[in-house]
Amino acid sequence: MIIKHVPMRTLGKSDFGGLVGYITDAQSKDHRLGMVQVTNCEAATVPAAIEEILATQHMNTRAKGDKTYHLIVSFRAGEQPDEATLKAIEERICSGLGYGEHQRVSAVHNDTDNLHIHIAINKIHPTRNTMHEPFQSYRLLGELCSILEQDYGLEQDNHQPRRTQSEARVADMEQHSGMESLVGWVKRQCLEDIRSSTSWAELHQVMRDNGLVLRERGNGLVVEASDGTMVKASTIARDLSKRALEARIGPFQASSEMHASKPKRSYQKAPMPMRIDTTELYARYKNEQKNLALARSDALSSARRRKDRAVEDAKRANRLRRATVKVVDGRTVSKKALYSQASKALRASLDAIHAEYTREREKLYQGFQPRTWADWLKAEAMQGNHEALNALRARDAAKGLQGHTLTGHGGPHGSSASEIDNITKKGTIIYRAGQTAVRDDGDKLQVSRANDLRGLQAALRMAAERYGSRITVTGDAEFKARIIHAAVDGRLSITFADSGLERRRQELLQRRSKIKGSVASLRSRVSPIGQQTPPQRRNQLHSLGQLPVLRIAGSEQVMQPQAPQAPTPAETIALRQAKLRAEQAAKKAKRQGKGRAR
Repeated sequence: MIIKHVPMRTLGKSDFGGLVGYITDAQSKDHRLGMVQVTNCEAATVPAAIEEILATQHMNTRAKGDKTYHLIVSFRAGEQPDEATLKAIEERICSGLGYGEHQRVSAVHNDTDNLHIHIAINKIHPTRNTMHEPFQSYRLLGELCSILEQDYGLEQDNHQPRRTQSEARVADMEQHSGMESLVGWVKRQCLEDIRSSTSWAELHQVMRDNGLVLRERGNGLVVEASDGTMVKASTIARDLSKRALEARIGPFQASSEMHASKPKRSYQKAPMPMRIDTTELYARYKNEQKNLALARSDALSSARRRKDRAVEDAKRANRLRRATVKVVDGRTVSKKALYSQASKALRASLDAIHAEYTREREKLYQGFQPRTWADWLKAEAMQGNHEALNALRARDAAKGLQGHTLTGHGGPHGSSASEIDNITKKGTIIYRAGQTAVRDDGDKLQVSRANDLRGLQAALRMAAERYGSRITVTGDAEFKARIIHAAVDGRLSITFADSGLERRRQELLQRRSKIKGSVASLRSRVSPIGQQTPPQRRNQLHSLGQLPVLRIAGSEQVMQPQAPQAPTPAETIALRQAKLRAEQAAKKAKRQGKGRAR
């Protein structure tokens, strides 16, 4: 488990309502949003809680910093704690940071490879109106992670910071965008040569061989690539700061060579190294991004022209209406009323036209929004591009899905017809299967813990489509038992690779077949209702009142004698009680009659 604080670098962008709106937005996905919890608020709904928290933040007029604290609690791939565990973890983290009494909104997200919780906390105390800022929260968060992992049996992570904040931001950027940064390229290509330099001249030569320039800037050093990309030397490595280099090889000396020789290699903004060739895909991505602004401009111009035509049509219709009112005979009062109605109709038409144009423009901006390389691959994979999906899965060596999984022998040989809910940036496809989320990483299927019988049967059908009829099941004993019952209840033509699971499935099938045969035999021995007289009425005379059923047999109407059934014990008791109440009512009426006679 990892807990990360997301600071807002620009105070003007801090917006508690916007943050809560993002973390509680399902984004048209069935399985993105999980549990949503509002804590320490009088409001019962999320919109009302936002208004309450914003009002609390406005009560503090002295604080100059960010009043919102954003935490992300991420679990290891395959870990899916239940809601009670997630609530307890969220409560202990907030209390450990000193925010136990503060207002907050938390939401669980399931649309990535790692289940995670977003926690939006109001730093302003709801009663004291003071702002709380944890000191060196990263140390406290690391300690909390270790304790919570041990208490709840979670897989342990390394919580010791191994990188500076700048290095962490660079790694996050590479993971998010899929593009190789200058810092990452230098580390992978020439960092060891730079560290092995014993003089400034040798260091500058290493830089030139790699298409880089090392120069002074302010009180430190920067590394600049041939395309103008610039980064601080200390961000690449701590021992490349100006102070560290001067302590090792002497006072700084600028490069003396004015005309640099042709470099052996140079940094180019390109995708992260992958296990497959993505040259054609990246060329297509660059071409689309290059023409994106022009396509968006054309679409906006078309929308603006449609809006102008609609406005002109509305105004023309209004002029025609006013001209009609003008030539109509009538009193001045009636004409004023007609003119007023025409003006109101025009304003309503113009408001509707402008509102429609605003919605269309927002939709165009979202549709033509520039995408990172990873986001573009994800969008292409959602549209069925298998090359883009393979590129996502080849970004890094995936650990593979863990937990409750289904797989087969011989590898996948089919595709699923289920509806895709989302695709993660690691190429994991999330399918919709009732209330169950089924994840597919290309090698196996993982079934979420929040599953039902319908979802398990859908997951088994999906596994049969992909891997054939012989299925391998991994997970705890409860999951395996539910899988066996789902296969038997759904009458699925599959077998389990595990001999114990298959033997249990066969036993359940035989038991079901025996029960079914016994029921069928019993039904065959029981006569249909009304065909035979009950035993207690046989060989007896029947009155007309004991023949309550009129039966139509073919085209003839005949009276079918049927013996009335004996009353049940409950009916007998009810009849006795009704008779007793009737006798009591009669006695009471008799007493009242005697009283009136006196």
